[in-house]
Amino acid sequence: MFSALFKAFAQFADPRLRRVLWRSLGLALAVLAALAVGLWLALGALGAVGIGWIDAIVDVAAGAGVAVVAWLLFPAAVSVTVGLFLEDAAAAVEARHYPDLPPARAQPVGEAVLAGVRFAGAALLLNLLALPLYLALLFIPPLNIFVFYGLNGYLLGREYFELVALRRLDERRVREVRRAQSGRVFAAGVIVTALLTVPVVNLVAPIAATAFMLHLFEGLRRPAA
Repeated sequence: MFSALFKAFAQFADPRLRRVLWRSLGLALAVLAALAVGLWLALGALGAVGIGWIDAIVDVAAGAGVAVVAWLLFPAAVSVTVGLFLEDAAAAVEARHYPDLPPARAQPVGEAVLAGVRFAGAALLLNLLALPLYLALLFIPPLNIFVFYGLNGYLLGREYFELVALRRLDERRVREVRRAQSGRVFAAGVIVTALLTVPVVNLVAPIAATAFMLHLFEGLRRPAA
């Protein structure tokens, strides 16, 4: 598993993977900049009272607030926009490490959208259900960290495993492999969760997680094949 993680990060020297990274970061910046400008204009309009010095203070406060929000949301924006380029990332990993593979299965748009909606709904529901537990364990750090990594490790392990596995297998076979290897998929999800919580690293984490899970998937299915 750690060999797969090392290979995932080592491939950032590959121009193909770096191209995916810069494109996703650029799109995330553009989307976030547009949202920030819109939010800043809206806050400025709402805060205008017609008194010069008060309006100036409101403008400064609004600008600072928008900057902070943008900084906090940037990793999340990267995670969302990078989804548009994960197929390119997976193809770059396969071209370098698994050149013997045939072309990946063309996943129908409806199937991809349904999988994304299903995962987003499950993530939202489970985290909402766990919210009381998060709050109850707020002052017991070891336990709330355990819950956070356990829940999100399960969700992210399942999401990224299915993301790469559905390129090669049908849904029924993907479920069979995931259940048979549930311990390893969960452990990989915990590692992905850890990557997403480290500042700076979380900017490249979605692409690294895709490469990492692809290596893990190929390592699991090839002996079975």
